[in-house]
Amino acid sequence: MIGRLKGLLIEKQAPEILLEVQGVGYELLLPMTSFYNLPEIGQEAIIYTHLVVREDAHLLFGFSHKQDRSLFRELIKTNGVGPKLALAILSAMSVEQFAYAIEHEELSRLVKIPGVGKKTAERLLVELKGKFKGVRQGDFFIESPGLSAAEQFEGEVLPAEEAVAALVALGYRAADAEKMVKKVAVPGLSSEQLIREALKAAL
Repeated sequence: MIGRLKGLLIEKQAPEILLEVQGVGYELLLPMTSFYNLPEIGQEAIIYTHLVVREDAHLLFGFSHKQDRSLFRELIKTNGVGPKLALAILSAMSVEQFAYAIEHEELSRLVKIPGVGKKTAERLLVELKGKFKGVRQGDFFIESPGLSAAEQFEGEVLPAEEAVAALVALGYRAADAEKMVKKVAVPGLSSEQLIREALKAAL
């Protein structure tokens, strides 16, 4: 099992990155909560990993903190939750936010995550409640100065397209992803900032 990688960040296009470790390039899928913590391309990064082996592919998932990986592993143990859905959950919420939602039985908040229906949300509450002790709700998302959800998108086509593509990869429908990005987009925001604000607005 590959548990941790340390190397140079060669490429990053949410939710995927390419990390070069001693001449070998590893493709990893990261939740957005970990993607936000990445350094700039060409800099060194340390990523905690979890390998998922399927008949048709070996998928390597990466996390900036061990607690994110621990939650991912708990999620995929839950009946009906696969790696892709676990990635979507961790992209929509930090570990602290998810723990708070579980412990306070915030069903309505969980069902806003793409792929999480009422039955899946109820299953998460039943199977994970009690596993998070002493948690509090933290403000994970960082406000972008000058952000106005009412403003219409102008320019910056590439970051918006990248943001939409990332949201689709996380399970959102293309039409919904486009609406989410358009709602929060203002000139000058990067694709990562657009994704962050779109996910925040969706919850």
